[in-house]
Amino acid sequence: MAEVVLSEVCKSYEKGRQTVHNINLTVHDKEFMVLVGPSGCGKSTTLRMIAGLEEITSGTVSIGGKVVNDLLPKDRDVAMVFQNYALYPHKTVRENLAFSLLLRKVPKEEIARRVTEAAEMLGLNDYLDRLPKQLSGGQRQRVAVGRAIVRNPAVFLFDEPLSNLDAKMRAEMRTELLRLHRRLQCTMIYVTHDQVEAMTMGDRICVMKDGVIQQTAAPMEVYEHPANQFVAGFIGSPPMNFFQGRITLKNGKATCELPGWSLPVPNASHQQGDVVVGIRPEHFVLDSPEGLHATIEIIERLGGENLIRMASSAGELVARTSQKVTKQPGDAIILSVAPENLRFFPPQD
Repeated sequence: MAEVVLSEVCKSYEKGRQTVHNINLTVHDKEFMVLVGPSGCGKSTTLRMIAGLEEITSGTVSIGGKVVNDLLPKDRDVAMVFQNYALYPHKTVRENLAFSLLLRKVPKEEIARRVTEAAEMLGLNDYLDRLPKQLSGGQRQRVAVGRAIVRNPAVFLFDEPLSNLDAKMRAEMRTELLRLHRRLQCTMIYVTHDQVEAMTMGDRICVMKDGVIQQTAAPMEVYEHPANQFVAGFIGSPPMNFFQGRITLKNGKATCELPGWSLPVPNASHQQGDVVVGIRPEHFVLDSPEGLHATIEIIERLGGENLIRMASSAGELVARTSQKVTKQPGDAIILSVAPENLRFFPPQD
């Protein structure tokens, strides 16, 4: 079992500055867990504490049922892939793949077998005798992943490994890493600031902000039922639209009043008072007979879908649709939304 468990893990630096606060997280055996959040949220620090590269201020980290707080990184049975690849520039691909095994005095025949298997798995057979400078960015990233594979660790740790690649190569490498996860059937923990990577790669995603876990769940659970306004705004591209509203009782029914728009509240448990209303761009119904009156400002035609940016009395908003858009900037439009697609959050302080 390669289950990873973090219990009340904290990290503080000098002068009491705390960057990670009481992290409680269980990564199941063979799970692909993604830690996602904006820069400075503590996700990379959390990963480095699992790896043993950062000292834990308090709490415990367990790997495979064993507390590893006092173990050196080399004794934790983990392999880490960094953003900058960390390859030896003077060594060939073959030598880079084999280096950690040589340090562990693994027999030469076993090293050759593992290197060959990793090279075949990652399509590196034709590059084994090249130096890193002779490789593309995607090929160098494959070598970094291969160096982790040959160690046959219990847990793979990835710290923003695709950040240096262009968009096309990032998409290809995401697919390769997912195939690799299915083939190896191992535990992987992946750190990224890119919510698209998180949504497309993780079995579950852990959303962090200011060193605190905001929500941990399957990607679509986080997308459809965000725990708070931060998660709702961070996960999703374009992000969720937010409007200031107020829930009132009208003719015995709960209604949310926005400037120029009155919306039925589907769940009577919502308390009366000020709220923030969240609506995903794809949930707007365009050209409705009644609803929110808006004016089109910009239409972004993306091929299979269109993003329509609009101004309204409730505020600026963006809608997403796969329908053909015949209207032009400056045209008026009426929007509606199904009540079950509304999300309500407490007003921001």
